[in-house]
Amino acid sequence: MSRLIEDYALIGDTQTAALVCRDGTVDWLCLPRFDSHAVFASLLGTEEHGFWRIGPVPGEGARPRAADRRSYDGDSLILTSEWDEPGRGSVRVTDFMPPRDGAPQVIRIVEGLRGRVTMRSTLRMRFSYGHVVPWVHKVGDRTVAVAGPDSVWLDSATESHGEDLTTHAEFTVLEGQRVAFTLSWQPSHLEPPARPDPEGALEATAAFWRDWVDQCTYRGPYREAVIRSLITLKALTYAPTGGIVAAPTTSLPEDIGGVRNWDYRYTWLRDAAITLTSMLRTGYREEARAWRDWLLRAAAGDPENLQIMYGIAGERELGEAELDWLPGYENSAPVRVGNGAAHQLQLDVYGEVTEALYLGHMTGLARNDYASGLQLKLIEYLERHWDEPDEGIWEVRGPRRHFVHSKVMAWVAVDRTVKLIESGEADGPLERWQRLRDEIHRDVCEKGFDKERNTFTQSYGSRELDASLLLIPQMGFLPPDDKRVIGTIEAIQRELSTSDGFILRYPTDGEHTGVDGLPGDEGAFLACSFWMADDLTMIGRVDEARQLFEKLLSIRNDVGLLAEEWDPRLKRQVGNFPQAFSHVPLIDTALRLTAASGGSSS
Repeated sequence: MSRLIEDYALIGDTQTAALVCRDGTVDWLCLPRFDSHAVFASLLGTEEHGFWRIGPVPGEGARPRAADRRSYDGDSLILTSEWDEPGRGSVRVTDFMPPRDGAPQVIRIVEGLRGRVTMRSTLRMRFSYGHVVPWVHKVGDRTVAVAGPDSVWLDSATESHGEDLTTHAEFTVLEGQRVAFTLSWQPSHLEPPARPDPEGALEATAAFWRDWVDQCTYRGPYREAVIRSLITLKALTYAPTGGIVAAPTTSLPEDIGGVRNWDYRYTWLRDAAITLTSMLRTGYREEARAWRDWLLRAAAGDPENLQIMYGIAGERELGEAELDWLPGYENSAPVRVGNGAAHQLQLDVYGEVTEALYLGHMTGLARNDYASGLQLKLIEYLERHWDEPDEGIWEVRGPRRHFVHSKVMAWVAVDRTVKLIESGEADGPLERWQRLRDEIHRDVCEKGFDKERNTFTQSYGSRELDASLLLIPQMGFLPPDDKRVIGTIEAIQRELSTSDGFILRYPTDGEHTGVDGLPGDEGAFLACSFWMADDLTMIGRVDEARQLFEKLLSIRNDVGLLAEEWDPRLKRQVGNFPQAFSHVPLIDTALRLTAASGGSSS
């Protein structure tokens, strides 16, 4: 039986990540990278597809139960879960992945807090997303699972044995005792990985996160939520290249039981760009520099054919396939790996990328002449193609349209480049691009605005609304007090709000195929709800904005994480988890509300 998405906590080493459930089960882990095949895939299937549970031995006939308490250890990605066992005692399990210096590791330390508690480790390794049963055997006092190019090594002072293609260990901890388990990945043709030092790795991991968090410049009233979101974004960054995944999971559904299931373990230019703008605003320049370098490598040699997404090392081919042996989360099939949207035309990404490059320049990021050259190349492309229809920010799989948001972001790209040239930091045809900027602006206001309803629309000639229109004032396309902006905000509130006050991306049509080319519905897109709070702040409705923001904070799970969407009918999180595109606007809204209240973000 599937757990709720919000039952999971994230651990990671800034190269891959695992999801740990409240009952002490790791149900998702890809090794050695975010986009590698999963060795634990029960999140998208059953326990037959791989998992690792550590927790108190349940009573006869009982199922393992959720921990009584869990939290991150301060401002870190070190997870602690505690169980109170009546008549026996209390126990803590500390789960973490040390930032990598050698083999990737998942370390789980069991600590007796009180009395005497019998614990059980149940480890079922299944490679290739649960499809391949590895050869598991002993090498001295170590257990190794091997299949093809992969090997996973289990180290522990506790004896284990194999039964039913599963590795079991049962042991008792007394107060003050600590028992460690380490799982390490290594290419199967290499020598075994070094024996782990769990306690030393714990100290190093705590120091890593402490030092990283100390760089944060935000000191406002929402610091706890901002720090947790920043840590999550850092955890989604692939350290060797600077690429940022949208989420560490694939195929967690936007519609439970439906087909809106996508692989998010790649670097969307849009998501990565807005992530970097949030990090720049909170003091993290090194991440911005690393992402800029990643972008330059990814686009190298072919900037005019910019993809909307790439692999975490800049790979271009992300072919989409379906894993028919996995039934999907709560039978939400198909389970997809790869993403066929990689080659869509989404003109808005040019605006997001240009905005990130421009903000990097404005915040003192060291000048890079190739980055400036790339920006000019992107505008040359837009000059020829901005007036074409595209698939838009939401990656519709229906016909291309003239999406208003795409045109607005094309305007942003030209506007920021014009400003860069005006500052003397770049050379380009200033007057020609000033005229282009004015032409795009005029086109949007004439063709994308419904005068009768006083609102911008999803696309030219459409009467539908789209929450991406909330970005119009935030991008500076029109001032917040413009009547057309206020009319658009109020129309979206009326027509795209859920019963609990959150915002849908756009209308969907149940069993019928809608604008996105897909059947089914979806939940409230959390980024859009944060955008609404931003807009309300900008037009002076600060109390209303704060109320919405705090409602959004209240639906985070117990360790502060958000998925992509909120299902207003089921009152639960849906979509891939945790989602960068939810945590980024959380940070931005916190900064905006803090400034509007007269506070300082630093």
